[in-house]
Amino acid sequence: MTTFNYREQIQEAIRNSEARYVEIRIEESESRHLRYRSKDLEDIGRSSALGGCVRALSSAGWGFSSFNNLSELKGKVALAVEQANVLSGDPVNLAEVEPVVSIEGPTLVEDPSRVSLSEKKNILDSYVNTMMGTEGVQSASVAYGDSNKRVYYGNSEGTYLEQERVDINLRLSAIATKNGDVQQSGVSLGSLGDFSFVRGMSDEAQEVADKSIAMLSAPSIEGGEYTVVLDPILAGVFIHEAFGHLSEADHIYTEPKLQEIMQLGRRFGGNILNVVDGATVPQPGLRGSFSYDDEGVPGQRTQLIHEGILVGRLHSRETAAKLGERPTGNARAISYRFAPIVRMTNTYIEPGKGSAEDLIADVKDGVYVKNWYGGMTSMEMFTFSAGEAYRIRNGKIAELCKPVMLSGNVFTTLQNIDGIAGDLEMNQGGGCGKAGQSPLPVSNGSPHIRIQNCLLSGA
Repeated sequence: MTTFNYREQIQEAIRNSEARYVEIRIEESESRHLRYRSKDLEDIGRSSALGGCVRALSSAGWGFSSFNNLSELKGKVALAVEQANVLSGDPVNLAEVEPVVSIEGPTLVEDPSRVSLSEKKNILDSYVNTMMGTEGVQSASVAYGDSNKRVYYGNSEGTYLEQERVDINLRLSAIATKNGDVQQSGVSLGSLGDFSFVRGMSDEAQEVADKSIAMLSAPSIEGGEYTVVLDPILAGVFIHEAFGHLSEADHIYTEPKLQEIMQLGRRFGGNILNVVDGATVPQPGLRGSFSYDDEGVPGQRTQLIHEGILVGRLHSRETAAKLGERPTGNARAISYRFAPIVRMTNTYIEPGKGSAEDLIADVKDGVYVKNWYGGMTSMEMFTFSAGEAYRIRNGKIAELCKPVMLSGNVFTTLQNIDGIAGDLEMNQGGGCGKAGQSPLPVSNGSPHIRIQNCLLSGA
């Protein structure tokens, strides 16, 4: 079907609808994946999809319907309108945005769809063999995926968009065991439109294997409060998970406690702390980047914390109207099977001055933590597992230790950040999960940061 027909069908289906507001999103997608467990290729496949969804707004709420057959479009519009019209309650309003018509091509360097599955398998085989061929490694895993997606969007206000994106993600991990002790190491990387990084992971595969073995003989760190220096990957995950989700306004207006906590103008850190989210920053071509979100709102830069003060929140058009603020371009859906919800894009702590060495030089006895395995948050409380931990002694990084967990209150922890280096790096591995929509491509990052009185325990 031609591009002209998509636009024509969307506009025709919207034209005669009886709702206050209607939007249609149609997606064409192709994806490929390979997954290994130890030396075995456990799963390999290619899939494609064509489908769409309709959201209709009455005075009091949304109707939603999805479909896989474009001939059903008009009927699905009628169904969404019917659903919306049976709702009652307080009116739902949308913040105003200027209608736009735009066609956006992909960010593309090396298209993964032009690399055969057999070639991808050969590349990944070598990484599996490297890790499993390292003495002491008990098991390894490799997970690779890529997708090409084109989205056609139109709404009853006159916006029509076409956007295409190409996403790639790869994770390598190794597990080593000895005398009942189990240690793991891993690395996760991704790209918006460039397969080439996948070809150059031989050194990383060997490093992952070597670190998992080294951790077996590494000493443990006694639990307690320490001066801790975080690398950009772990600091980026921290700001995404522990603070970024609290900034999503659909949480805020439904949670009275969050409304109290997340008051604009409240101080959350020192003057050195600045936090930003945005689909157009800090550089183009990140996995959380796009020109327009899934409501047709332009991607933009949103300052969340400025010199320690909360100054912004992340919005859809609905949440922006509810809180009397501007829409920020953060309404995102993982596919046409879901309605858009408020999600992060590229979230990061802005760089300060100096180097990681400068932060470490002032620490007589502390811990340097890198990478991450996961964690959890509950309101303002967090727990994260660091992938690596090293003692800091007399201003120098010393011995490798067993991994640790960092936990505490995010706002107390933000207040305890007393050093931010100038070496901003963005992490593009993995993805974000929320409300059953996972993994959504995002990026997060930070310079090295130093935190006083951070609670550590064994992982």
